[in-house]
Amino acid sequence: MKRNEFLKTSSMLVAGSMFSPLISCTSQAKNVRKNWAGNYQYQAPEYYEPKTVDELLTVMKRAGKRKALGSCHCFNDIADSPLAQISTKNFNKLLSIDEQAMTVTVEAGARYGQFAPELDKKGYALHNLASLPHISVAGACATATHGSGVKNGNLSSAVSGLELVTAKGDVVNLTRANDAQLFNGAVVGLGALGIITKMTLDIQKTYQVRQDLFQDLPLQSLLDHFEEILASGYSVSLFTDWQDKKISQVWVKRKVEADTKSMGPDLFGAKAATKNLHPITKLSAENCTEQMGVPGPWYERLPHFKMGFTPSSGEELQSEYFVPKMHAVEAFQALEKMGSIIYPQLMISEIRTIAADSFWMSPCRNQDSVAFHFTWKQNWEEVSKILPQIEAELAPFNARPHWGKLFKVDPKVLKERYEMLPEFLQLARMYDPQGHFRNKFLDLNIYVR
Repeated sequence: MKRNEFLKTSSMLVAGSMFSPLISCTSQAKNVRKNWAGNYQYQAPEYYEPKTVDELLTVMKRAGKRKALGSCHCFNDIADSPLAQISTKNFNKLLSIDEQAMTVTVEAGARYGQFAPELDKKGYALHNLASLPHISVAGACATATHGSGVKNGNLSSAVSGLELVTAKGDVVNLTRANDAQLFNGAVVGLGALGIITKMTLDIQKTYQVRQDLFQDLPLQSLLDHFEEILASGYSVSLFTDWQDKKISQVWVKRKVEADTKSMGPDLFGAKAATKNLHPITKLSAENCTEQMGVPGPWYERLPHFKMGFTPSSGEELQSEYFVPKMHAVEAFQALEKMGSIIYPQLMISEIRTIAADSFWMSPCRNQDSVAFHFTWKQNWEEVSKILPQIEAELAPFNARPHWGKLFKVDPKVLKERYEMLPEFLQLARMYDPQGHFRNKFLDLNIYVR
């Protein structure tokens, strides 16, 4: 599947009632549905697109095994089901803004890039965004997807409330203020508890951001000034191919204040870029958000890619690992020694920071973290050989993989690294006692003995 099909969202109604399964048109072959990168073909034989909670409840009564499907951004089978996928694509509206509580309530399938402009027009903003604005709110939060910034939690850290439809058809509302324990278990829920229909997010007054880019940061400068470099902006990303003893690009995103000044021509030995850049330097920056220090709205600068364009480089695979920030330099050095192994299958790596949160299944629970992200060539046979080697190098730091990306970590090891897993399993069994939302991914990685 070509990546430009990622933006297509049409589907075809099969003959029968309005609740008959739908066939998604995200690929050209009938009855075939794939994720946005085209590396995974969903196995669920049934597919539904309810438009209201009542329609969702009707579907839930008919479907046995089921799973919510968001923007199809995950690279593994976390959103698949043995029987039915229920898309949230029609749950895509900004519902309300509470100016007193400083929150916005959106439907679960809303994509950040869709409702952010409307939020901005009202004078408000979110604390952060991921590198892609194309992802859905519920899916991003359920998998602990993140942006960057030493003081910025992942996207789920903005959630103050959610509405969940359980396997029994109960509509459950949980809030940070009133249901602390259940709430901390449910926000990064991996789709195991039910189908989220709406979420309430913290907001703040709108702000502008500028992006300043620097090239060819010497490796030694990074090792000597790691924390200073990653704290040099509101959101900072490092891009590297693990070659030539350097970081190829440093993206520094800063809030624009009255006293915000140019960063100058040098950042710890990296030189200021003279033109807009794609994270993969040889590719065109046309699809990237505006750089060169030009101020713009938060939602047009915090992501790396524009909403109206297909992001990144084309067909790809992705993996990502989170390590405690205190061990980031050691982890970087361990990976840097693997450069000759990583490079042949790599497009680019990105390094970002994420502040700690309190969610049971978040990779950043109770620890400020640094994430090492790998965008791979779509060659799973070779990449699958490299991942265990990366995971072995990061094992001393108790690295946790991104739930929505590719990894090979032994499930028993995952169990050791998530101390709240037993409590999460109790919560899943409370909301889904018959295991309707269980699938191959959860059975392997979560319901492990």
